[in-house]
Amino acid sequence: MYSEKVLDHFTNPRNVGEIPDADGVGEVGNARCGDIMKMYLKIDGDTITDVKFKTFGCGAAIATSSIATEMIKGKTIEEAMEVTNKAVMEALDGLPPVKVHCSLLAEEAIHAALWDYAEKHGIKIEGLDKPKADINDEE
Repeated sequence: MYSEKVLDHFTNPRNVGEIPDADGVGEVGNARCGDIMKMYLKIDGDTITDVKFKTFGCGAAIATSSIATEMIKGKTIEEAMEVTNKAVMEALDGLPPVKVHCSLLAEEAIHAALWDYAEKHGIKIEGLDKPKADINDEE
């Protein structure tokens, strides 16, 4: 059973779309379930001024993408790094056990977009590791 927040973010997702001149773009996916998340970041100084997402997947994947964008919009890079899958689940008032992987994808999408930003700007973000294998790679 899904919480009211999950249902709300699934039926009325926030920050859907693309940012054509994004400073960082991260794409992650789970080959087993077929969910794919792409997150776009606009960063000014150290602040995420805009964030958009496109997700192909189940309702939980869309809801976790939506809430994750709300959690990092207007935040610093450091604050965005603190958003964990657990925080995403808590913000949605929980997820069914079989959908926990969706919150992991949301966290990974944030990190992948930040990694892309760091690579493009030749900077190191404390605590940020290179994203796992590309979504097209075999696990």
